[in-house]
Amino acid sequence: MEHISPQREKELQEIEKKLGAAFLNRTLLNQSLTHSSFGHERKVPDNERLEFLGDAVLKLVISEYLYHKFPEKAEGDLTKIRASVISDDTLALVGRKFNLGSYLHMSANERRTGGEKRKSNIANAFEALIGAVFIDAGIGKSRELILRGLESEIEKNSRAGYISDYKSTLQEYTQKRKWELPRYKVVKETGPKHRRVFWMEVKIKGKRFGVGKGGNKKESEQRAAMQALRKLKNEEKNKKKDRKEDRLLGGIISQVRKRIKM
Repeated sequence: MEHISPQREKELQEIEKKLGAAFLNRTLLNQSLTHSSFGHERKVPDNERLEFLGDAVLKLVISEYLYHKFPEKAEGDLTKIRASVISDDTLALVGRKFNLGSYLHMSANERRTGGEKRKSNIANAFEALIGAVFIDAGIGKSRELILRGLESEIEKNSRAGYISDYKSTLQEYTQKRKWELPRYKVVKETGPKHRRVFWMEVKIKGKRFGVGKGGNKKESEQRAAMQALRKLKNEEKNKKKDRKEDRLLGGIISQVRKRIKM
């Protein structure tokens, strides 16, 4: 068992107060806040296995909560809300509220390269915390922690009009212009098996318009489509601006010609 220094004990007590969770086994809490770089360096358990467990508990709790809270919503809408709520962006946002980055044990090199602020590290630590609470105190306490951190995000993500289906919007955009349909392709996969990150590109008429990454292919496609829509709309806006400037320049040239003839 890893020895916990008095200074570390103090830090763990601080995070317990912020989380509103008192651990019977504080070693679990310490492990949940131990990055793999520190674990490999010091030969101590890191938080990857707890993250794996926390990820499963998180999905179960959020799925059950959404099922009962929104009886009128279809499965597709519930899936979209859940995907947004448990995304790395949202989990990192919640983790930063608890200031998890500053409590993470990590190697000097990981910290030097911005590890304590890195989105993936903070999101992973929050999931590992959920796993640690589940082992230490059960599903009830895990649920309390999850909803304390994510309930406001659920409310925001479930508002009418908040969920955007960028992929469908991009398809409609191309169809209106009689272009070929967008084509999606996985260009890269990273991360451990239990937490793969997919990088998806979207091409239109053979040209890449967006790249998105996410915890699954559907999420990656949505983000790639969102990026493509922004790029296409910017291009459209610039073309309109160029046409306006051309018309303005044409008007000036016409006026100059008239004056010359006079």
